[in-house]
Amino acid sequence: MPQSEIYEWPKDAAVKQKLETWQDKKFGMIIHWGLYAVPGIIESWSICSEDWIERDSTIKYEDYKKWYWGQSEKFNPTKFNPEQWAKAGKDAGMKYLVFTTKHHDGFAMFDTKQSDFSIAKGPFSTNAKKDVVKYVFDAFRKENFMIGAYFSKPDWHSQYYWWDKYATANRNNNYDIRKNPWRWNMFKSYTQNQISELMNNYGSIDILWLDGGWVRPRASVNQEVLSWGAPIPEWSQDIDMPKIAAIARKAQPGLIMVDRTVHGQFENYQTPEQKIPEKQLDYPWESCMTLGGAWGFVPNDHYKSATEVVHKLVEIVAKGGSLLLGVGPKPDGTLPDNVVKKLEEIGQWTSKNGAAIYGTRITKNYHDGQNWFTQSKDGKTIYGISFLDDAAVNEISWQGNIPKKGTPVTILATNQKIKWTLKNDKVYFDLPKTDEKIALTFSFTPETK
Repeated sequence: MPQSEIYEWPKDAAVKQKLETWQDKKFGMIIHWGLYAVPGIIESWSICSEDWIERDSTIKYEDYKKWYWGQSEKFNPTKFNPEQWAKAGKDAGMKYLVFTTKHHDGFAMFDTKQSDFSIAKGPFSTNAKKDVVKYVFDAFRKENFMIGAYFSKPDWHSQYYWWDKYATANRNNNYDIRKNPWRWNMFKSYTQNQISELMNNYGSIDILWLDGGWVRPRASVNQEVLSWGAPIPEWSQDIDMPKIAAIARKAQPGLIMVDRTVHGQFENYQTPEQKIPEKQLDYPWESCMTLGGAWGFVPNDHYKSATEVVHKLVEIVAKGGSLLLGVGPKPDGTLPDNVVKKLEEIGQWTSKNGAAIYGTRITKNYHDGQNWFTQSKDGKTIYGISFLDDAAVNEISWQGNIPKKGTPVTILATNQKIKWTLKNDKVYFDLPKTDEKIALTFSFTPETK
């Protein structure tokens, strides 16, 4: 989904403070885990009837939906190990979590009282950790992560959203809300009650990350929505966000609300998906991207290299954002070994160069060729990060961001102080030999004019 084109700063001082804390974190993990992990397919979307969805044409659509929802009878993650997930995230240098408490298919990963369609009601119901969300949040809290709850506003399993009386033509609710206000009011209550459960029963939560931006008041349907190619019904899918926010923030004061792509007071930061904005932005945002090709677990997925992930992280931070990197646990409840290995490789860089990432803010001259720049909050230190593209480095130079005359430049990873020279407004460095192949980071005091 594209990001909103407008940003509105929150007025609540507690929300502003939490946003400031979140902006220090820079690097997070989003975990998609649900029914779709069992067959190892795209999350939820295969049960949606839209032109871009591919399915086996020999299976009737209604039969396919029954088969998909029937995976709830097979989902028994007996090796469920959220501590492994949290350790892998920490090892990568991640600082906050967003976990899918419920995706569009309506399958709850928590012990909801609003529905029997949950991980706590199937084969996993006899397991001590059946209330999955509790154990995920607890494991990540122990590693000092900020905690975010992903929640889908649409719910394709609910008779109050997709009513069996009608066909399910697309991602939207499949009945005219204007003619069936009772049914929509039931859906609003159902949704608000589930969010209340999450906000009241699972400890301290920092972020409520709401997906399914087509569920919104019709008055706010704009070009952003239409540009997805998503069909828009004639009626308004107003889910009463002011009430949801009031319920959530009564339980979690200062909660960051992320009503994705619905700009306004409930989208406290923007979320461009699988892309990085072209230019630097001076308000809170995050790029959500997958480590592999899919959000959830699929067999034989191809994963990005540590170099590619670090380069994206650096570019995002230099442009003022955070990177939310997506991984999907297997149906048994463990992360794939190659995911754990990739996260360790990323962490080898972040553990040595974190000062240039965490707690930084944007600087005016943030980019020159293969060089990206951040600065400390007090503006007294500039960090220059030079991409190496897995190759040995011979020379690094850049224009602008000149170190203060007579002061050394430090290579962050080794704490080596190196000499530099200025020629024709370009900074050149006297580089020592290095084994670094991903990116070399420099810190220095900038020249002030």
